[in-house]
Amino acid sequence: MARVTIEDCLKHVDNMYELVHLATRRARQLYKGAEPVVKSKNRVVVTALREIAAYRVRAKVVRGDLLDSDMPPLDH
Repeated sequence: MARVTIEDCLKHVDNMYELVHLATRRARQLYKGAEPVVKSKNRVVVTALREIAAYRVRAKVVRGDLLDSDMPPLDH
């Protein structure tokens, strides 16, 4: 892959805000010493985007109900 574009990444992520969060989380992992899953001689941020574009890194979406959180129950 010669260049990684936002459009390449958005094929695998729902929207650009999720892309920012996913790329940030993965870049932090790479900074802390995680092994890259694609070959790249770029900086860690670009490597993170390359991993997302190659669909080697995915977001795990967990959606919970607000009532199951540590918030107090609503009084009616």
